[in-house]
Amino acid sequence: MQKQSMPEFPAVRLAHTDADFLRVYPVMRVLRPHLSASDMFLERARRQEVQSGWKLIFVEDRCEPVACAGFRISEWLAYGKALYVDDLVALETHRGRGFADALMYWMMDHAEREGCQAFHLDSGTQRLAAHKFYHRLGFTITSFHFARALRPFGLDSQDSSSAADP
Repeated sequence: MQKQSMPEFPAVRLAHTDADFLRVYPVMRVLRPHLSASDMFLERARRQEVQSGWKLIFVEDRCEPVACAGFRISEWLAYGKALYVDDLVALETHRGRGFADALMYWMMDHAEREGCQAFHLDSGTQRLAAHKFYHRLGFTITSFHFARALRPFGLDSQDSSSAADP
């Protein structure tokens, strides 16, 4: 039986510079509209890089970013070392054209190279098209994610110590 070859995907780029992050901001804003200003996005992205090793990757069409993903690698007692996808979005005009596939396959390959035992992501319950996409890539629904807001969404706290005080 002949091994099936991988389809040709667009090149995936890792955002390094502030200019890279700012170029990708309009794409990320589709998924994260509460990040209402590019400087807010840049500040959070850079902070997450330092605090948790978050990375931003993207693909372009005609030299413009059209899809991006934010992810981190960490270790959990429940899963071992795993890559977790925080964000994955393609512009509506570019969905179904392989851009999100390129990002997902890149991250899966990266996770394997980094020795991860698992690959995780959460997806909003209303995002049925995304669920079909993840199922097509071999993902299964393994749990429910529960959350409870502790403060109005979108507010940043530069001093996390005050939030922990009783």
